[in-house]
Amino acid sequence: MAVTSAAVTSAVVRIITAGALRPWLLGPIGHRQLGHLRRWRNPPVYRPLVDLLTMEERHLIITYRFDRATIQELCTQLEPDLMPPIRHPTGIPPEVQVLSVLHFLASGSFQTTVAMASGMSQPMFSNVLSRVLSALLKHVRSYIVFPQVEDLATVKGDFYALGHIPNIIGAIDGTHVALVPLHRSEQVYRNRKSYHSMNVQMVCLADQYISQVNAMFPGSVHDAYILRKSSIPYVMGQLQRHRVWLLGDSGYPNLSWLLTPVRNPRTRAEERYNEAHGRTRRVIERTFGLLKARFRCLHMTGGSLFYSPRKVCQIIIACLMLHNLALRLLVPFLQEDSPDDGVVAAVEPVEPAEPAEPADSDEDEAEEEDIDNRESVIQQYFL
Repeated sequence: MAVTSAAVTSAVVRIITAGALRPWLLGPIGHRQLGHLRRWRNPPVYRPLVDLLTMEERHLIITYRFDRATIQELCTQLEPDLMPPIRHPTGIPPEVQVLSVLHFLASGSFQTTVAMASGMSQPMFSNVLSRVLSALLKHVRSYIVFPQVEDLATVKGDFYALGHIPNIIGAIDGTHVALVPLHRSEQVYRNRKSYHSMNVQMVCLADQYISQVNAMFPGSVHDAYILRKSSIPYVMGQLQRHRVWLLGDSGYPNLSWLLTPVRNPRTRAEERYNEAHGRTRRVIERTFGLLKARFRCLHMTGGSLFYSPRKVCQIIIACLMLHNLALRLLVPFLQEDSPDDGVVAAVEPVEPAEPAEPADSDEDEAEEEDIDNRESVIQQYFL
């Protein structure tokens, strides 16, 4: 009886799958046959992905910091940059990508933990994180906006209600976000509290909306230096004809558009000014507290960020954008634990800092003019 080649190949495949021969004994035809057989017997297994529509509203806010409607709006905005390519129709849906990144930012957990909860591998989540951050940062100018001229009256009124200081349009300060730096640049990122960080300068409004941010500088850089290198001096210079000011702590120089507290008040008017200054400027501390409580990846309890400084800056800006989005849409801030365990615990006290560099004679002369400007404010409003 004649034996066909197909029958021989089929018999060999059965022998190999039974373990009688080793795969290296097969030729190319046998390998292809065995591959097809194995693919047929072992179909791919996909992990279940998170489903936005099946989760409760409270669970969404606790885990992802946003309600269903806000997450859907965010997904719609980012969808053009997150859609999987045509050649990969089984790619991660945009909703799952956004949910996984929101979970990562809110919890401060490791990538492996977030990836398992989202139904993907750690390398896949790493790619998703980069993709979502890049897509989100394309819209930064629509999320973080400094007050325009037509908004100044409303902003000044909101700040006046806090401490009765007129013409204030922002409170400025810096906060530290911990990271693990490269060994060769370790000292550059060590701050005055002896841990490694990025020193992030922010300006906020009376409702804790963040209107300006500079996240480029390492933790060893002084707040006053970051201020000089930021866009704030130019922006405030353009608004000087409206006679408006920012409020800063004693670590900043007193400028024509920046009011700081009097270090050694000698009169009752200066004491009243300091009290009003403190009540008004405290909003920036509350903003830091709410921001780091909502996005634990920025807080020390979430650990240090194991990313390059560039990636850490992207994460910080993304958190600030989402913070402003939550305020704009009035999304409540909820946690699984007690209310006293969140916002209050995350507030960082602001400590007075000495100037980073000694001023030369020209800077001394300018500082004297600025002190005179502060004195005019005290004489006009606090006598």
